[in-house]
Amino acid sequence: MTGLEIGSLGIVALFAAILFGANVMVALGVVGAAGLAALVGTKGATAMLSTVFFDTTHSFHFSVIPLFLLMGFFAMRAGLGEDMFEAATKWLGNLKGGLAISTTMGAAAFGAASGSSVGTATIFTKLALPEMLARGYDKRLASASIAIAGTLAVMIPPSALVVVYGILTDSSIGGLLVAGVIPGGVFAVLLCIATYLTVMRNPDLAPVTATNVPMKEKLYSLRLAGPLLFVIICIISGLYLGVFTPTEAGGIGAGLTFVLAIMRQRSIRKLELSKTLMDTIKTSGMIFAIIICALVFSKFLALSGVANAIGGFLIGLEVNRWIVVLIIVGIYLLLGMMMDAPALLAITLPITHPVMMNLGFDPIWFGVFVVLLVEIGAVTPPVGINCFVVQAASDGRVRLEDVFRGLLPYIAAGFVMLLLLCLFPQMALFLPESMN
Repeated sequence: MTGLEIGSLGIVALFAAILFGANVMVALGVVGAAGLAALVGTKGATAMLSTVFFDTTHSFHFSVIPLFLLMGFFAMRAGLGEDMFEAATKWLGNLKGGLAISTTMGAAAFGAASGSSVGTATIFTKLALPEMLARGYDKRLASASIAIAGTLAVMIPPSALVVVYGILTDSSIGGLLVAGVIPGGVFAVLLCIATYLTVMRNPDLAPVTATNVPMKEKLYSLRLAGPLLFVIICIISGLYLGVFTPTEAGGIGAGLTFVLAIMRQRSIRKLELSKTLMDTIKTSGMIFAIIICALVFSKFLALSGVANAIGGFLIGLEVNRWIVVLIIVGIYLLLGMMMDAPALLAITLPITHPVMMNLGFDPIWFGVFVVLLVEIGAVTPPVGINCFVVQAASDGRVRLEDVFRGLLPYIAAGFVMLLLLCLFPQMALFLPESMN
C-alpha cells in the first residue's frame, strides 16, 4: 500500500471508531501510532512517539492551561456566577427579554473568568432557568439563551480552547487571547439583539415584569461582580500591554480569583480546595492527552501525504478563496455535530490551518474564526454538548427538543458573527497588531 492509501485508511478508521463510540483521544492516539508503524516500522514509530511526548509535555506553553482552568474552578466554586447574574439582572432585567439578555451578559462576564463553556452553561441553568420560567418565559427561549450564552466563555479571554489552538498551530497565544476580546463582545451583543428581536416578534415568549430597581441597589449589586470584572480587565490589559506573559496572566488570574472566592464564601473550607485542585488536574490531563494524541495523528497524516493531498486539492481549486472558506465552514459545522471542541480542533487543524495560511489568511484571525465555528457546533444537534448540559442541569424543567428548537435565532446570530469576521477581519486583528 502507498502512504496515501494508508493515510486514507487511517482517516476512515478514525471516524469509524468515533461513530461507534470510541473515546476521541484514544482513537487519535491508536490510529496515529498504528499508521506511523505501518509507514516507517515499529522502531521508527516508537522513536517518533517518544519525540512527540517529550517535545509536547516539556513546552512552557502548556502551563497556561491548568492555571486558566484553576481560575475558572475557583470562580465556579465560589459562586461568582451568581453575583454576575444578579448584577446583570438588576441592570438589564426591565428590557424586553431582559432576563435572557441578563443571562447572556452575565455569562459573557463570568465566562471570561471561567473559560469553560460547559461550566458556564451549567451554572447559569441553575441560576437563570428557574427565574425565567417562574416569570412566564417560554421554555425554548429560556433554555436556548443559556445554551448559546455558554459559548461566550471560549470567545472572551482567558480561554483554554484558544490556548489549545495556539499550541496545535504554533501561533502566538498572547495574541490569540487578546484577539478574542472585540469579537467576543460583539457576539454577546448580537445574541442580546437576537433575543430582543425574537421577543419583539412574539411578546408572549418573555413577559415583561415592570420593576424599577433603584440606582443604589444597582450599584450595590456590583460589590463582588465589579472586582471580578476588574480581574478580567487586568488580565486582558496586562497581556495587551506586554506586562506579563499568558502563563503569568493565568497565575495572576488564579491568585486573584482565589482571593475573591475567599471573600465571597468567607471561608477557605467552602471552596473544597482539594476537590478544586483535583478537578483542575483531571481536566488539564484530559486536554494534554488530546493534544498529544492529536500531534501523533498529525505526524501520521503529514508523513502519509494525506494532509498535503487534501490541502493541495483545496488550494488548487480555481475558485475564489472565500469559496474554500465556505467549504471549511461546512466541514467544521458537520463534524461539530459529532464531537466536542478540543477533539474537533485536534483532528482538523493539521489540514485546515496550512490551507488557510497558503490562501493568505492570518493565523490569529483564523484562530478566532475557527473557535467561533466549533462553538456553534457545541449547540447544534445531534451532539450539541451545551444543549445536553442545559437539559441535564434543568432538573426536568425542559426537554432536549425544547433547547434545540429555541436555538434558531441564536445560530443565525452566530452566522452573522462569522460574516462580520470575514467582512471586517480587523475586528480580530486590531488589538493583537497594536500589542506591545
